[in-house]
Amino acid sequence: MTDAELYSGSLIHLLEKIWGEGFLSPGGPDEVARLVGQHDFTGRTVLDIGCGAGGIDIALARAHGAGYVTGIDVEDGVIARARELVRAAGLDDRIGLVKVAPGPLPFPPGTFEIVFSKDSIVHIPDKHAMAAEVFRVLKPGGWFVASDWLIGHDGAPSPQMADYITSEGLDFGMASPARYRGALEAAGFTDIRIESRNAWYREEARRELERMRGPWRKGAEAELGADFVAHNIEIWERMVPVLESGEHCPTHLHARKPA
Repeated sequence: MTDAELYSGSLIHLLEKIWGEGFLSPGGPDEVARLVGQHDFTGRTVLDIGCGAGGIDIALARAHGAGYVTGIDVEDGVIARARELVRAAGLDDRIGLVKVAPGPLPFPPGTFEIVFSKDSIVHIPDKHAMAAEVFRVLKPGGWFVASDWLIGHDGAPSPQMADYITSEGLDFGMASPARYRGALEAAGFTDIRIESRNAWYREEARRELERMRGPWRKGAEAELGADFVAHNIEIWERMVPVLESGEHCPTHLHARKPA
Protein backbone atom coordinates (compact mmCIF):
# COMPACT_ATOMS: atom_id res chain seq x y z
CA MET A 1 0.00 0.00 0.00
CA THR A 2 1.32 3.43 -0.88
CA ASP A 3 1.35 6.45 1.43
CA ALA A 4 -1.17 8.15 -0.88
CA GLU A 5 -3.85 5.49 -0.40
CA LEU A 6 -7.05 6.75 1.20
CA TYR A 7 -8.68 3.40 1.98
CA SER A 8 -6.62 1.73 4.68
CA GLY A 9 -7.17 -1.89 5.62
CA SER A 10 -9.01 -0.71 8.74
CA LEU A 11 -11.33 1.55 6.74
CA ILE A 12 -12.06 -1.19 4.21
CA HIS A 13 -12.91 -3.55 7.06
CA LEU A 14 -15.13 -1.00 8.79
CA LEU A 15 -17.06 -0.15 5.62
CA GLU A 16 -17.59 -3.84 4.87
CA LYS A 17 -18.98 -4.27 8.38
CA ILE A 18 -21.50 -1.50 7.61
CA TRP A 19 -22.33 -2.19 3.95
CA GLY A 20 -21.50 -5.87 3.42
CA GLU A 21 -18.62 -8.00 2.23
CA GLY A 22 -16.88 -6.43 -0.74
CA PHE A 23 -18.83 -3.14 -0.59
CA LEU A 24 -17.36 0.29 0.17
CA SER A 25 -20.57 2.23 -0.56
CA PRO A 26 -24.19 1.90 0.56
CA GLY A 27 -26.87 -0.55 -0.43
CA GLY A 28 -24.94 -3.70 -1.24
CA PRO A 29 -26.20 -5.91 -4.09
CA ASP A 30 -29.74 -4.53 -3.79
CA GLU A 31 -28.62 -1.01 -4.72
CA VAL A 32 -26.48 -2.42 -7.53
CA ALA A 33 -29.64 -4.10 -8.85
CA ARG A 34 -31.61 -0.87 -8.62
CA LEU A 35 -28.87 0.93 -10.55
CA VAL A 36 -28.73 -1.79 -13.21
CA GLY A 37 -32.51 -1.47 -13.53
CA GLN A 38 -33.73 -2.27 -17.04
CA HIS A 39 -30.26 -2.34 -18.60
CA ASP A 40 -29.31 -5.75 -20.01
CA PHE A 41 -25.86 -6.78 -18.78
CA THR A 42 -26.18 -10.35 -20.06
CA GLY A 43 -22.99 -11.35 -21.86
CA ARG A 44 -21.81 -7.73 -22.04
CA THR A 45 -18.26 -6.45 -21.67
CA VAL A 46 -18.29 -4.12 -18.67
CA LEU A 47 -15.77 -1.65 -17.28
CA ASP A 48 -16.26 -0.85 -13.58
CA ILE A 49 -14.54 2.42 -12.69
CA GLY A 50 -13.53 2.34 -9.02
CA CYS A 51 -14.21 -1.34 -8.35
CA GLY A 52 -13.26 -1.03 -4.70
CA ALA A 53 -13.29 -4.28 -2.74
CA GLY A 54 -14.94 -6.32 -5.49
CA GLY A 55 -18.49 -6.84 -4.27
CA ILE A 56 -19.94 -4.81 -7.14
CA ASP A 57 -18.14 -6.81 -9.82
CA ILE A 58 -19.19 -10.10 -8.23
CA ALA A 59 -22.81 -8.91 -8.25
CA LEU A 60 -22.61 -7.79 -11.90
CA ALA A 61 -21.25 -11.18 -12.97
CA ARG A 62 -23.25 -13.44 -10.69
CA ALA A 63 -26.63 -11.71 -10.45
CA HIS A 64 -26.76 -9.74 -13.71
CA GLY A 65 -24.98 -12.05 -16.13
CA ALA A 66 -22.19 -9.72 -17.26
CA GLY A 67 -19.98 -11.58 -19.70
CA TYR A 68 -16.70 -10.09 -18.53
CA VAL A 69 -16.13 -7.31 -15.99
CA THR A 70 -12.91 -5.32 -15.94
CA GLY A 71 -12.66 -3.63 -12.55
CA ILE A 72 -10.18 -0.80 -12.14
CA ASP A 73 -9.02 1.13 -9.09
CA VAL A 74 -6.09 3.32 -8.13
CA GLU A 75 -5.24 1.68 -4.79
CA ASP A 76 -3.38 -1.54 -4.06
CA GLY A 77 -5.30 -2.25 -0.86
CA VAL A 78 -8.77 -2.35 -2.38
CA ILE A 79 -7.55 -4.27 -5.46
CA ALA A 80 -5.96 -6.89 -3.18
CA ARG A 81 -9.23 -7.30 -1.27
CA ALA A 82 -11.21 -7.50 -4.52
CA ARG A 83 -8.91 -10.20 -5.91
CA GLU A 84 -9.31 -12.19 -2.69
CA LEU A 85 -13.11 -12.11 -2.91
CA VAL A 86 -13.28 -12.75 -6.68
CA ARG A 87 -11.01 -15.77 -6.25
CA ALA A 88 -13.16 -17.09 -3.38
CA ALA A 89 -16.28 -16.63 -5.56
CA GLY A 90 -14.71 -18.68 -8.36
CA LEU A 91 -15.12 -15.83 -10.85
CA ASP A 92 -11.53 -15.28 -12.00
CA ASP A 93 -12.56 -16.25 -15.53
CA ARG A 94 -15.22 -13.51 -15.69
CA ILE A 95 -13.71 -10.67 -13.65
CA GLY A 96 -10.34 -9.04 -14.21
CA LEU A 97 -8.98 -6.49 -11.77
CA VAL A 98 -6.42 -3.87 -12.75
CA LYS A 99 -4.67 -1.16 -10.77
CA VAL A 100 -4.51 2.02 -12.86
CA ALA A 101 -3.03 5.47 -12.47
CA PRO A 102 -5.35 8.48 -12.19
CA GLY A 103 -5.97 10.05 -15.58
CA PRO A 104 -7.04 8.79 -19.01
CA LEU A 105 -8.45 5.27 -19.11
CA PRO A 106 -5.85 2.75 -20.35
CA PHE A 107 -8.09 1.17 -22.99
CA PRO A 108 -8.53 1.63 -26.75
CA PRO A 109 -11.63 3.38 -28.12
CA GLY A 110 -14.78 1.30 -28.28
CA THR A 111 -13.63 -1.44 -25.88
CA PHE A 112 -16.70 -1.85 -23.67
CA GLU A 113 -20.45 -2.24 -24.10
CA ILE A 114 -21.20 -0.81 -20.65
CA VAL A 115 -19.19 1.47 -18.38
CA PHE A 116 -20.37 1.15 -14.79
CA SER A 117 -19.39 2.99 -11.63
CA LYS A 118 -20.84 3.04 -8.14
CA ASP A 119 -20.02 5.94 -5.84
CA SER A 120 -16.39 6.25 -6.88
CA ILE A 121 -16.22 8.98 -9.54
CA VAL A 122 -16.75 11.43 -6.67
CA HIS A 123 -12.95 11.12 -6.44
CA ILE A 124 -12.53 12.45 -10.01
CA PRO A 125 -12.75 16.27 -9.89
CA ASP A 126 -12.85 16.92 -13.67
CA LYS A 127 -16.27 15.57 -14.68
CA HIS A 128 -15.92 16.76 -18.29
CA ALA A 129 -12.66 14.83 -18.75
CA MET A 130 -14.19 11.78 -17.06
CA ALA A 131 -17.29 11.85 -19.30
CA ALA A 132 -15.15 12.24 -22.44
CA GLU A 133 -13.03 9.24 -21.46
CA VAL A 134 -16.10 7.09 -20.73
CA PHE A 135 -17.56 8.09 -24.11
CA ARG A 136 -14.27 7.19 -25.85
CA VAL A 137 -14.00 3.65 -24.43
CA LEU A 138 -17.68 2.78 -25.01
CA LYS A 139 -18.80 1.01 -28.15
CA PRO A 140 -21.42 2.87 -30.21
CA GLY A 141 -24.81 2.29 -28.59
CA GLY A 142 -23.17 1.51 -25.25
CA TRP A 143 -24.36 2.78 -21.88
CA PHE A 144 -22.79 4.65 -19.01
CA VAL A 145 -24.54 3.42 -15.85
CA ALA A 146 -23.31 5.01 -12.64
CA SER A 147 -24.15 6.34 -9.23
CA ASP A 148 -22.25 9.07 -7.47
CA TRP A 149 -22.36 11.35 -4.45
CA LEU A 150 -23.41 14.79 -5.71
CA ILE A 151 -23.83 18.19 -4.14
CA GLY A 152 -27.28 19.63 -4.73
CA HIS A 153 -26.17 23.01 -6.12
CA ASP A 154 -23.36 24.82 -7.94
CA GLY A 155 -22.48 27.25 -5.15
CA ALA A 156 -19.96 26.93 -2.36
CA PRO A 157 -20.74 24.18 0.17
CA SER A 158 -22.58 25.27 3.28
CA PRO A 159 -20.58 25.23 6.53
CA GLN A 160 -22.32 21.94 7.43
CA MET A 161 -21.40 20.39 4.09
CA ALA A 162 -17.82 21.65 4.27
CA ASP A 163 -17.52 20.18 7.76
CA TYR A 164 -18.81 16.83 6.56
CA ILE A 165 -16.47 16.71 3.56
CA THR A 166 -13.50 17.60 5.77
CA SER A 167 -14.44 14.91 8.28
CA GLU A 168 -14.42 12.24 5.55
CA GLY A 169 -10.74 12.91 4.88
CA LEU A 170 -11.23 11.71 1.30
CA ASP A 171 -10.56 13.58 -1.94
CA PHE A 172 -14.21 14.28 -2.71
CA GLY A 173 -14.77 16.26 -5.93
CA MET A 174 -18.54 16.61 -5.71
CA ALA A 175 -20.46 18.11 -8.64
CA SER A 176 -24.07 19.20 -9.04
CA PRO A 177 -26.65 17.43 -11.23
CA ALA A 178 -26.44 20.35 -13.67
CA ARG A 179 -22.67 20.01 -13.91
CA TYR A 180 -22.95 16.29 -14.57
CA ARG A 181 -25.58 16.82 -17.26
CA GLY A 182 -23.39 19.44 -18.91
CA ALA A 183 -20.37 17.12 -18.88
CA LEU A 184 -22.34 14.22 -20.36
CA GLU A 185 -23.89 16.39 -23.05
CA ALA A 186 -20.52 17.91 -23.96
CA ALA A 187 -19.04 14.42 -24.34
CA GLY A 188 -21.77 13.49 -26.84
CA PHE A 189 -24.08 11.34 -24.72
CA THR A 190 -27.82 11.14 -25.33
CA ASP A 191 -30.75 9.64 -23.39
CA ILE A 192 -29.37 11.18 -20.20
CA ARG A 193 -31.26 10.41 -16.98
CA ILE A 194 -30.27 11.83 -13.60
CA GLU A 195 -32.22 10.39 -10.66
CA SER A 196 -31.79 11.51 -7.06
CA ARG A 197 -31.36 8.79 -4.43
CA ASN A 198 -31.35 11.24 -1.52
CA ALA A 199 -34.69 10.11 -0.10
CA TRP A 200 -33.49 6.50 0.00
CA TYR A 201 -30.05 7.15 1.46
CA ARG A 202 -31.04 9.66 4.10
CA GLU A 203 -33.25 6.94 5.64
CA GLU A 204 -30.52 4.32 5.21
CA ALA A 205 -27.91 6.59 6.79
CA ARG A 206 -30.11 7.21 9.82
CA ARG A 207 -30.44 3.45 10.30
CA GLU A 208 -26.71 2.95 9.79
CA LEU A 209 -25.93 5.57 12.43
CA GLU A 210 -28.39 4.04 14.88
CA ARG A 211 -26.76 0.62 14.39
CA MET A 212 -23.26 2.06 14.74
CA ARG A 213 -24.22 3.65 18.06
CA GLY A 214 -25.75 0.37 19.29
CA PRO A 215 -24.35 -3.11 20.00
CA TRP A 216 -22.43 -3.02 16.68
CA ARG A 217 -20.06 -0.49 18.25
CA LYS A 218 -18.60 -2.80 20.88
CA GLY A 219 -17.59 -5.48 18.36
CA ALA A 220 -16.18 -2.92 15.95
CA GLU A 221 -14.13 -1.30 18.72
CA ALA A 222 -12.67 -4.68 19.69
CA GLU A 223 -11.50 -5.21 16.10
CA LEU A 224 -10.57 -1.69 15.02
CA GLY A 225 -10.05 0.41 18.15
CA ALA A 226 -12.35 2.79 19.99
CA ASP A 227 -10.87 6.00 18.56
CA PHE A 228 -11.17 4.82 14.95
CA VAL A 229 -14.78 3.73 15.41
CA ALA A 230 -15.69 6.95 17.24
CA HIS A 231 -14.21 9.03 14.41
CA ASN A 232 -16.32 7.21 11.82
CA ILE A 233 -19.47 7.58 13.91
CA GLU A 234 -18.75 11.31 13.96
CA ILE A 235 -18.57 11.26 10.15
CA TRP A 236 -22.07 9.77 10.00
CA GLU A 237 -23.26 12.37 12.51
CA ARG A 238 -22.06 15.08 10.13
CA MET A 239 -23.41 13.32 7.03
CA VAL A 240 -27.01 12.79 8.15
CA PRO A 241 -27.86 16.53 8.47
CA VAL A 242 -26.61 17.33 4.94
CA LEU A 243 -28.57 14.39 3.58
CA GLU A 244 -31.64 15.72 5.40
CA SER A 245 -31.10 19.20 3.91
CA GLY A 246 -30.69 17.73 0.42
CA GLU A 247 -27.27 19.27 -0.07
CA HIS A 248 -25.68 15.81 -0.11
CA CYS A 249 -27.45 14.06 -2.96
CA PRO A 250 -26.54 10.49 -3.95
CA THR A 251 -27.68 10.12 -7.55
CA HIS A 252 -28.08 7.58 -10.36
CA LEU A 253 -26.73 8.55 -13.79
CA HIS A 254 -27.64 6.92 -17.11
CA ALA A 255 -26.43 8.02 -20.54
CA ARG A 256 -26.06 6.37 -23.96
CA LYS A 257 -23.39 6.74 -26.63
CA PRO A 258 -25.26 7.08 -29.93
CA ALA A 259 -25.14 4.03 -32.17
